[in-house]
Amino acid sequence: MDQLVADHVITSDSLILFSSNGSTDNTWPIIERLHQTRRYVSGIKLASNVGFQNNLMAGMTVAKDYGDVIVTMDADLQDDYTVIPEMIKHWQQGCDVVYGVRKERKTDTWFKRNTALAFYKFMNFLGVNTVYNHADFRLMSKRFVEEITKYRERNLFLRGLVPLIGYQSAEVYYNRKERELGSTKFSFSGLVNLALDGITSVSVKPVRMVFSLGVLFVLISLMILVYVIFQKIYRDVPLGWASIVMSIWFCTGVLLMGLGIIGEYIGKIYIEVKDRPRFNIEKKLI
Repeated sequence: MDQLVADHVITSDSLILFSSNGSTDNTWPIIERLHQTRRYVSGIKLASNVGFQNNLMAGMTVAKDYGDVIVTMDADLQDDYTVIPEMIKHWQQGCDVVYGVRKERKTDTWFKRNTALAFYKFMNFLGVNTVYNHADFRLMSKRFVEEITKYRERNLFLRGLVPLIGYQSAEVYYNRKERELGSTKFSFSGLVNLALDGITSVSVKPVRMVFSLGVLFVLISLMILVYVIFQKIYRDVPLGWASIVMSIWFCTGVLLMGLGIIGEYIGKIYIEVKDRPRFNIEKKLI
């Protein structure tokens, strides 16, 4: 921060805003102590854990009232903050969004790297516009954040929502660092939930795929019916029970899978129509 101010990249009244997402450890007392000793440190404390994406939205909602641009990044410092001046240059040239994009994923495990690649490809297949190898390290203009905070859905996936708005954008590439201290609290189930939210919040293609699959199985069933009639008329061959049992199990599995996908969307509708607040800010230090 001091170097950015000295280089006249940002003004001296710029802030770092920490958002404590219902933390049960010593996070908030540390933020309070930093706020007392460093003029540019501020923070908000959410009353409960509202999820990663809604926590980001809470921070953006507060930050937009105090700056011309907002940069979101993880607190583990794996994102390279030294590219922020380059991001600001793109903003000065007229971009409302500047994406921080990883050059490579060497710091990730083999499993995480390949599942992330599969996820991005699947999202593109579903017609969701995402930026490959971009997470949540991005710069956004004040007017952009004001626009995105108008989107009230609780089933939030910012990586798909930000490109959807459509303002002028640019990309800045950086090398993601190793985590120096601590360990992530973002579990595998959290990643799965984030992926599900990403798919169901911006695409209805899975439901259409279920319908297409149903049509396909109807056609296959008609072909099987023709085959059975042919066997019955021209051949004296007893039809085995194995094929029937396999068909029943297979079709039942497909039906349950389809119901599960549709149920996921119905569940999201149930949550959305309540229109409850996405987050409650318990304390604010500005």
